[in-house]
Amino acid sequence: MARIHRPDRGSRAYSPRKRAKSHIPRFRSWPTADGQPKLQAFAGYKAGMTHVIMVDDIKNSMTAGTEISVPVTIIETPAIHVAAIRAYVSGENGNVAAAEAWAENLEPELSRRIKVPKTAKTAEALAEIEDLLSKGLVTDIKAITYTTPKAVRSIPKKVPDVMETGISGNDMKAVFDYAKSILGTAVAFSDLFKAGAIVDTAAITTGKGTQGPVKRWGIALMKGKHSRQGSLRQIGNLGPRGVCRVFWVTPQMGQTGYHQRTEYNKRILKIGTDGAEITPAGGILNYGEVTGDYILVKGSVPGPSKRLIRIRDPIRNKMAPLGEPKIVYVSVQSQQGWDKWLQQKF
Repeated sequence: MARIHRPDRGSRAYSPRKRAKSHIPRFRSWPTADGQPKLQAFAGYKAGMTHVIMVDDIKNSMTAGTEISVPVTIIETPAIHVAAIRAYVSGENGNVAAAEAWAENLEPELSRRIKVPKTAKTAEALAEIEDLLSKGLVTDIKAITYTTPKAVRSIPKKVPDVMETGISGNDMKAVFDYAKSILGTAVAFSDLFKAGAIVDTAAITTGKGTQGPVKRWGIALMKGKHSRQGSLRQIGNLGPRGVCRVFWVTPQMGQTGYHQRTEYNKRILKIGTDGAEITPAGGILNYGEVTGDYILVKGSVPGPSKRLIRIRDPIRNKMAPLGEPKIVYVSVQSQQGWDKWLQQKF
């Protein structure tokens, strides 16, 4: 008799598969890095995908030195603004926010997202942080940044997305001086990252609502003679304990999609300022035209088009620096069949 082999379905690494609390992904850890302080993350909006022809510069690769086709994700990256800086001190259960200084020249749309202080009192707040620094109490300094979606033609909103961003560096005095210098200013993507750099990306995946165990966990369909309730897309039983004690590993229906996912060690292939040079004819499906600053990230990125994407310094990178890749060609062929229509028309 043949041996019955039924391995577990789905990955338990993503359990519990709950709906994300916000469309803004959250980074819970930041890489430790020496050297000059800088913002460790940026935020952009996903436009879509295309492909490029580039020279393979991976050492010991089977196609090293030859031209290869690589799928890339287009992310539009308008400048982000630094609204405030926040100082943390050590508490009983970890770091606790002790003081924060807000900029005076904030975008008017920011008040539609959060309650902006009526009087910033920036000088007094910075003096308070300096006093904590002089006492050696400050353990970390982070920046509160927000995006400018009104600068993106294809994003149908003006309300900014606000998030907390880490600042690299171990010398708190140097970190504070850097944070003071960027407070209230706009920061471009090219100020933080270079082409060829390795980064981590985080986003909220496409939501699919409530789905059954077949779509949610990938279990096999039941045979017709085994289904007594007229449905083949269900599990056989809830486990050995019955309904009074259901194990968490039992595949059941529930929320599918709209989960936060972080992908590590993605490579930035290109950084540009003119989106017209990489926009396909007729625009990108479900997005439109890329008009401003943009980046091309190797491979796919979670989430649908127009979804907020956060890009962070790598926290698990062990690769040697590869440098800027040589891109020979970027595909701008129409995704809607416009090229064939134009050939037939004219």
